[in-house]
Amino acid sequence: MKKKGDIKIAGVVTLYNPTDEDIKNISTYIDDIDRLYIIDNTEGKDNEDRIPKNKKIKYLFKNENVGVATALNLGAKMAIEEGYKYLLTMDQDTTFKPGVLDKLKEVIKEQDMKNIALVTPWHNTKLLDKKPKEEYDDPHDVMTSGNILNLDIYQKIGGFKDWMFIDGIDIEYCLNIHKNGYKILRVNSVEIDHNLGDIFYKKVRGRLFLCTNHAAFRRYYIMRNYHYIFDMYKDYDPGYCYSLISQRHNMIGVILFEKDKINKIKNYIKGLRDYRKGIKGKMPSN
Repeated sequence: MKKKGDIKIAGVVTLYNPTDEDIKNISTYIDDIDRLYIIDNTEGKDNEDRIPKNKKIKYLFKNENVGVATALNLGAKMAIEEGYKYLLTMDQDTTFKPGVLDKLKEVIKEQDMKNIALVTPWHNTKLLDKKPKEEYDDPHDVMTSGNILNLDIYQKIGGFKDWMFIDGIDIEYCLNIHKNGYKILRVNSVEIDHNLGDIFYKKVRGRLFLCTNHAAFRRYYIMRNYHYIFDMYKDYDPGYCYSLISQRHNMIGVILFEKDKINKIKNYIKGLRDYRKGIKGKMPSN
């Protein structure tokens, strides 16, 4: 039951060949939002009959992979048209723990949101990041899933970059937030579980390698998009941008420890080549 004074929040989740578990994840947050836009990027298979029956849900079947950025922008556009000020952005593999969204909404009600572009919980992942001791901080960047966007600021900074398609979308958006003088508010007292896939660390001669096991096609977008981010923000944050395009360390991890390494390295090279050609959007098939 909605409490008096509760803020209204819409949500958007992008589906792509979702598993049954991915569909079940919707139940961990649907009761705590007022509207959910489901953008289904699955090619050739409508999944609407698998979606929970709920009047809050608006399902949009694209019948093609239009990318994560475009799906998020579609959700934001519909939310704005329906009068929402805030939008929860979700990946299909992310779940919420009970009470987390209520806490985030309470924080939004308590804060002056004029300069806060998004509110996010601490993300529980397999990464070795240490949670800050402070209840609130303004991190350099955060993963897209589990964030509540301030749609007024979203519009002011131009939303997500459709041409990025996938990978680097969250990094670019956060850099854009900070470059424009806005803040990220991370609430470290609450947590969200974010499954980043089959990632692991390997230590060789005292050096730690992060192996993300991203699919080969994603290596293309990582290399290409990170270079575009470098071009856009190198004057604003040169140290971070130079570290972003230095993929040598990641490639060593791929070569030493990951499967399908030949295709991954080929896509790294293709991504760099297409960046130099100025190619954007979905990866060309040839």
